[in-house]
Amino acid sequence: MAHEVGSLPAPPAPGEERNRRTVLVAIGALLLGMLLAALDQTIVATALPTIVSELGGMNHLSWVVTAYMLASTAATPLWGKLGDQYGRKKLFQTAIVIFLIGSALCGIAQDMTQLIAFRAVQGLGGGGLMVLSMAIVGDLVPPRERGRYQGLFGAVFGATSVLGPLLGGLFTQHLSWRWVFYVNLPVGVVALLVIAAVLHIPVREERHTIDYLGTFLIASVATCLVLVASLGGTTWEWGSPQIVGLAVLGAVLLAAFVAVERRAAEPVLPLKLFRIRTFTLVAVISFVIGFAMFGAMTYLPTFLQVVRGVTPTMSGVHMLPMVLGLLITSTLSGQLVSRTGRWKVFPVLGTAVTAVGLLLLHRLTENSSDWQLSLCFLVFGAGLGLVMQVLVLVVQNAVGYEDLGVATSGATFFRSIGASFGVAVFGTVFTDRLEDKLADALAGRQVPAGAGPAELAADPRAIAELPAALRPSVLHAYATAITDVFLYAVPVVAVAFVVALFLREDPLRGSVTAPDTTETLASNPVERSSHDEVARALSVLGSREGRRHIYERITERAGYDLLPASSWLLLRIRRHGLVEPARLAETTPVPLRIITEAAREVEGRGLARREGVSLLLTDDGAEAAVRLSAAREQSLAELLGDWWGPDRPTDLVRLVHDLSAELCGSDAERPHEYARGDHERPAASYPRHPRRRH
Repeated sequence: MAHEVGSLPAPPAPGEERNRRTVLVAIGALLLGMLLAALDQTIVATALPTIVSELGGMNHLSWVVTAYMLASTAATPLWGKLGDQYGRKKLFQTAIVIFLIGSALCGIAQDMTQLIAFRAVQGLGGGGLMVLSMAIVGDLVPPRERGRYQGLFGAVFGATSVLGPLLGGLFTQHLSWRWVFYVNLPVGVVALLVIAAVLHIPVREERHTIDYLGTFLIASVATCLVLVASLGGTTWEWGSPQIVGLAVLGAVLLAAFVAVERRAAEPVLPLKLFRIRTFTLVAVISFVIGFAMFGAMTYLPTFLQVVRGVTPTMSGVHMLPMVLGLLITSTLSGQLVSRTGRWKVFPVLGTAVTAVGLLLLHRLTENSSDWQLSLCFLVFGAGLGLVMQVLVLVVQNAVGYEDLGVATSGATFFRSIGASFGVAVFGTVFTDRLEDKLADALAGRQVPAGAGPAELAADPRAIAELPAALRPSVLHAYATAITDVFLYAVPVVAVAFVVALFLREDPLRGSVTAPDTTETLASNPVERSSHDEVARALSVLGSREGRRHIYERITERAGYDLLPASSWLLLRIRRHGLVEPARLAETTPVPLRIITEAAREVEGRGLARREGVSLLLTDDGAEAAVRLSAAREQSLAELLGDWWGPDRPTDLVRLVHDLSAELCGSDAERPHEYARGDHERPAASYPRHPRRRH
């Protein structure tokens, strides 16, 4: 295989010619951009009860969340391809500016209509922040290091999942709900300035035929569905001309979308994916998981603040068991699958536990204790976490290399649409049930002026002005209206459980590893190419393998009997032309004693010769280094399984070649930790010449 890549030109790898400090500063600015988008998913929820109380319109609460989700979901694929075409730095700066304008406008909104419109503007920018920050990492750092830096982005997601509800509560309680949006401004300005100053990446004008019409149509279909779900039975009757018209319009737009996607050069959602049974089933499960997760996260703070009477800050604290349950089981399930190769149990178990969690949430009342709340939240979060990571992993395992990127974005797209739909449906059920239950609670009783069912439903603060005798029944009405929402969600999750039973557990590819947090927790879809997904997976697997005696393995595979440190030294000499052992000890983590021992062996075996204080490869040494490098490439290629077929694309060949070179020649490897394969055998006891395995 070595000859196959030997003819390819070798441009500098990303990050190879950059000052490390500059790269780290740029990564920090990207993390700030990601922080803005990730925080906005969770910080608003705990402020929503206060927002709707001040601006009015509890029946429009869901749209504060849905407007953002729909806009970011629709914009995500466009940001990715426009960044490829016109340069990611400019597009990323544009996304930050749009997001900050949306944030500032949300902060000054005077009514719910304005807030919902401005949240859509914010969502347009938020979609770009997510997709472009991850793409720019690939421009800044070589494939080997991407896994580590993407881990930082995953950590930001994990941290904001915990901190978001707390910060939202703190700002709302001690400043104003408007600071939930204003806090983005200083962070965004800093990110904008740092990126302008230090982010220097080449503009690779990769031409795309952008599917603008397909993007517009799928966004329009989703909007029609969400409008039907949120307005039907509340603003308009289900059989009204408006609702029927929206449903018919959605069906017509869906038919148009299917027709457009069949002819699109680069479709936003390739229809051929639905011929893959696993993808179709995972799309359904992803939709339901998004539906349940974001629907519940939107309305649980309302239960805590209105029914239980806790402060916005403490409502964030009460949400932590759910978030921690989700993060813990999501991480564990992904790791277990990638290590054992068995995955079907997790979607089945996860959907079952999620349904149990929803039933437990339904049983909550205004008198439930804190430990009951925490247990219910924990079970619900654990159920979601069991299934979320595995869904992305299963889709990646089911498709060919050419469809890897679009299949991943497709699965996460359905989760995002499910989230928008879920928030809207939960809102409709809640609003519909609330007014009926409030009317029943106050029927035949003396109610103060301005405190009727409609007023109490629009502004929960009016409950405090009620006579003490009326409050318990009103609070019970609020409690049952919210908890009934969770009961209505149980059959939907049960459908996902049944669908999960029909998944076929295909053997797991060696190259499929646990997806990162941004692919499983983000509210908007992931948008990455097949090349980016394989680079991430191989960098993770290659680094993990590197920590497991990689030099012992490639030495044996190449048919040589050398110290692992000697193989490392040969590959370094090959990469740099010549090396000075004493200087190498100063610039790498390998002790001089180990380098000296390796240098003595390669000289004694005729694989290297001295030129002054430096070592150069001999002809035999150059051949050995080529064989060692080829052995490393072969071990990486084997992880790709059937993706590494006879018709493998050139970019995949280049990726394996470059990643192999980085993994073999990196200072980060520590061959001295296992310099003696048997821990005792001295170098002199090895054969004086390479032994080739035939």
